[in-house]
Amino acid sequence: MDRDQSAGGGREFQRVSDELRARMTDGTYARGSFLPSQRDLAAEFAVSRDVVQRALRELVSEGWIESRQGRGSRVVKTQRIQSSTPKASRMRRGMTLGPLIGEAFEQPEVTLDVYTLTSESLDAHIRLQAERIHGSVIAPQRIALRMLLPDKSLPLPYPRLSDDKDDPRPWQRLHAITQRHTDSLRGLLKDLQMERPVGHVEVEIRHAPLIPTFKLYLLNGVEVLHGMYVVTERPMSLDSGEVVSALDVLGLGATLTHHVKDADPSSPGSVFVDSMQAWFDAVWDRLAVPG
Repeated sequence: MDRDQSAGGGREFQRVSDELRARMTDGTYARGSFLPSQRDLAAEFAVSRDVVQRALRELVSEGWIESRQGRGSRVVKTQRIQSSTPKASRMRRGMTLGPLIGEAFEQPEVTLDVYTLTSESLDAHIRLQAERIHGSVIAPQRIALRMLLPDKSLPLPYPRLSDDKDDPRPWQRLHAITQRHTDSLRGLLKDLQMERPVGHVEVEIRHAPLIPTFKLYLLNGVEVLHGMYVVTERPMSLDSGEVVSALDVLGLGATLTHHVKDADPSSPGSVFVDSMQAWFDAVWDRLAVPG
């Protein structure tokens, strides 16, 4: 019975890990809190302990949680926001990205331009908004997503093994994660149009010959979230189950700065938003290719 969930285990494991990411994204499991026990998670999701353990290992490897024998799994990374705009007065201390994306999706027309190393965290955020739409909590009429990812053939400096920069396995793992979450994103947004809760959905993904050193979100043309990727050394679980020491960047651990465009075109917020939009559009139009 343990292989469960192994033949069908790929789908079950993905369902569990996706839901746990969503809960950490929306603050259900806040930074510093502990996840339910493996026994409780297995019972809640109606899967084996092996499936739960596999999901937790992936979340450890991705930097969401840390697990210690006898102490459970603690949330260690969330996407923190640093903002000096008036809008920040509505924010709770330590606010994360989820509520800002949630606000953007409350508008009739949603435009989201994203530049990122992988599509993993965006997939978690869009999944939350799709659930709100299906539950009739929000009702956008148009959603347009443009996502820039690095060219698949580009030799990336990270992730890589700490002691062997030419080992291809960390890159293969990165590409597999990106492909899985990109496919998930496309499916989520396609379902919104097919099932008609949203009148018009556009999803376009392009690849640029650039090594991402920062993450960028442009929300409805009026807000920007921008954060640098910081290289760190951490344990990484490969598909074979082997745990290796790797140099990697954790987008979830980085602080995003928040900028809002206002009525003054020369204000710092307006200048930053306009310059980031111009940068994104130039790379999109002149360097990136469909993928």
